[in-house]
Amino acid sequence: MAATIAPRLAMLRLLALDGNVTRAAAVLGVPQPTVSRWLAALAAEVGAPVVVKDGRGVRLTRVGQLLASAASAAMGPLESGARQALEEIDPEKGRVVLGFLHMLGRSLVPELLRAFRFRHPRVRFGLIQSSRAEIIARMRSGEVDLAFYSPPPDEPELAWAPVQRQEIKLVLPDTHRLARRSRVEVRELADEDFVGLERGFGMRQITDDMCAAAGFTPRLSFEGQETDTVRGLVSSGLGVAILPEAELPTPGLVEISLTPQASRVVALVWPAHDQLTPAVRAFRDFSAAQTS
Repeated sequence: MAATIAPRLAMLRLLALDGNVTRAAAVLGVPQPTVSRWLAALAAEVGAPVVVKDGRGVRLTRVGQLLASAASAAMGPLESGARQALEEIDPEKGRVVLGFLHMLGRSLVPELLRAFRFRHPRVRFGLIQSSRAEIIARMRSGEVDLAFYSPPPDEPELAWAPVQRQEIKLVLPDTHRLARRSRVEVRELADEDFVGLERGFGMRQITDDMCAAAGFTPRLSFEGQETDTVRGLVSSGLGVAILPEAELPTPGLVEISLTPQASRVVALVWPAHDQLTPAVRAFRDFSAAQTS
């Protein structure tokens, strides 16, 4: 029965407010006889009249009032959802859910958001900072619209564009035996304790791959989720790390180029089907243009 009466609930809601069948029909965009037929069909469905004559108009019966009350309760969230849907397809009012690695929250992401919001001040953002693996999973589920991470994806359902290239360096305490070198070969680190990011982070995969190519498996003493934490542990003398070059020098640390030289590409990633809302597409295109 709910499927039958649902299209007619808006009619009851209007009649509860006004009681005029002609005006209700005009608001609904249907002929007045159609409203009369809906009222008769609705009464037949529930087994009791939903309106009675009241002077030149109508008023709802007790049954009609109950249905109108239910209609108001149901249509409130529906109207709110409709407004949100309209905002979602408006490039000036929509919402963008952006996923990114923790370290990109220092400058790249804030600078892009600031510049974009200057042009599109009503666009809203949801920000998700996590590992590369988690961000990819959330994008596949539809929870994340766009993402910044490294290395770029190799999944066919994801498209990407390069936005930044970062040199990978060896991070050491300034008291370490290698701290005064200008360059260090990766194979020289085989006996070192490492501090690194957890599995699932792109930088951890890069570290493991570089060490494997040099003929050893890194001995991880500590694993974390943020490069700032890793640098803090290195500064405390708890190990060495392989990380992207820092934007600013860190007291107590030195960063040394590696042989073979390494770098990573930070990618702007989106679903390959490209069925993006206008706001998401606008931010994607803006970001790609700003970083190209």
